[in-house]
Amino acid sequence: MFSTEPVVEVNHANIFQADEKLVLENVSFTIHKGEFVYLIGRTGSGKSSLLKMLYADLWLEQGSAKVGGYELHKIRRSEIPFLRRKIGIVFQDFQLFMDRNVADNLAFVLRATGWTDKGKMKTRIAEVLMQVGLGSAIHKMPHQLSGGEQQRVVIARALLNEPQILLADEPTGNLDPDVSEEVMRTFLAINRAGTGILMATHDFDLIRKFPQRRLRCEQGKVVEM
Repeated sequence: MFSTEPVVEVNHANIFQADEKLVLENVSFTIHKGEFVYLIGRTGSGKSSLLKMLYADLWLEQGSAKVGGYELHKIRRSEIPFLRRKIGIVFQDFQLFMDRNVADNLAFVLRATGWTDKGKMKTRIAEVLMQVGLGSAIHKMPHQLSGGEQQRVVIARALLNEPQILLADEPTGNLDPDVSEEVMRTFLAINRAGTGILMATHDFDLIRKFPQRRLRCEQGKVVEM
């Protein structure tokens, strides 16, 4: 069952790039807890800008949006770290620290988001790695992992604070088809466990193989498909 309160609610939002260029106009949609939604569209159509607005990397100056209970059109800079604890962000490039092992990569995020109890941190790191099928990789360095394994570490990192939704920006963009499918199955398992997912992608093989609700960015609009 979906809860009645959407985890993402956007109403009549105009989204501008950092240089004040209007990218998307009059955007309205909702995503409920536990939904899986693809965000599709050509390169440059505004997918990344929309995701950046949702995690408050781009300011929302026109229209309204609410994510994880935070009103983005009113949010203060001091509140942004708290918003980002309610959401997980997965990028195309892994952005792992190559000079530290998997456990230390994840511990860095926990410390940065206010965790202090080392025992609880160790337990949570083990839990999220098990969730993405990498329980045995906890002490490995990133260079010892395949591309697909590194991306699953990134997904585990995004899950650390039990987000209401994952925002994924082309998470399979650098992976070959077999590995992309493996990563996709990880996302689907996380979704089945109750976490919402908004995934920007142009991998139409994945979309055909794993059909879900779709939003499309085209000609400055976001349309439901």
